[in-house]
Amino acid sequence: MHDDGHMAKRTLGRKKVIDAMVAEFERIDRSLAFWEAGAASFDRVDEWSDMDLYLVVDDDAVEDAFRSLDGVIEGLGGASTSFRLPEPTWHGHSQAFYQLRRASPYLYVDIVIMKRSAKDKFLQFAIHERPRVHFDKVGIVRDDPIDVDAFVERVEKRVRLLKATFGLFQTDTLKEINRGNYVEAFMYYVGGTYRPLLEALRMKYTPLHFNFGGRYAHYELPPEVVKRLKGFLYVKDMRELRRRHSEAGRWFSETIDSIDFNEMRELVRASVKSPAKGARSK
Repeated sequence: MHDDGHMAKRTLGRKKVIDAMVAEFERIDRSLAFWEAGAASFDRVDEWSDMDLYLVVDDDAVEDAFRSLDGVIEGLGGASTSFRLPEPTWHGHSQAFYQLRRASPYLYVDIVIMKRSAKDKFLQFAIHERPRVHFDKVGIVRDDPIDVDAFVERVEKRVRLLKATFGLFQTDTLKEINRGNYVEAFMYYVGGTYRPLLEALRMKYTPLHFNFGGRYAHYELPPEVVKRLKGFLYVKDMRELRRRHSEAGRWFSETIDSIDFNEMRELVRASVKSPAKGARSK
């Protein structure tokens, strides 16, 4: 990443940014709850962590909230980069990103502003862990229970799809290897072979995060699995790519065929019973 030589002036830390947002939003009647998730929920905040923030407002107050947020950002020294997702977003909420001029580039703001009426607020504690709540005026932050059978059925449906399509797309990698096109071959390999393999492994070992991709993989998958996965990303030439492609395909088949949905159901059921009863406060 480019260093503009002004790191000494980057005096904003996580607490200063969040305190400024709390001071602004908590005083606004139509701002109802504000919490921090991501690394904060999993107690993994370090110097490289960004800020995953969630604000719930009255249904007609989303744009007002963004205007207030822009004022907070300016008061903190402004943003060098900002981006708001076009709507409708994939999750149905409004979301924007800000890289603050006076903060580390790693400490960017990722904020989701939700309407009070929104049904899914990413508050399934078994999946996302307990958020760090900065204020909650009306009791919005509560664990959203998971329907275990429906969840396992969703994973089972995904397994059927992966089984049906995995073999179909393996020729995409092979044809580019045969043509001598390494860039194309490697990208097909990552998308069509490595990614489904990782998804299958997550289904087997961490089903509640089956669709998290590489996120938290080092923390959640068995160390020997992580070590083996690394080897499939360090591919020096076409010959090794052909070998790794074949090995990854076998590992995928072994893994997907070994998934026991009864065991998965019990694992998920045990996990949804264990989260703490309340959200964590600052």
